[in-house]
Amino acid sequence: MTERTCAACDCPLDEHSIKIKIGGKTVEVCCDECAVKLREAHDSAISPGQA
Repeated sequence: MTERTCAACDCPLDEHSIKIKIGGKTVEVCCDECAVKLREAHDSAISPGQA
């Protein structure tokens, strides 16, 4: 069996994982902090020139 890991930090996921949509795909993260980081990274990647 393949171990599921957080899309943001690669920590092992448990029954408390959080599913979020990023770029039309559903990904799982381990906590709210990782969800925010992943959303911010995605938003900055699709919005070039706003730095």
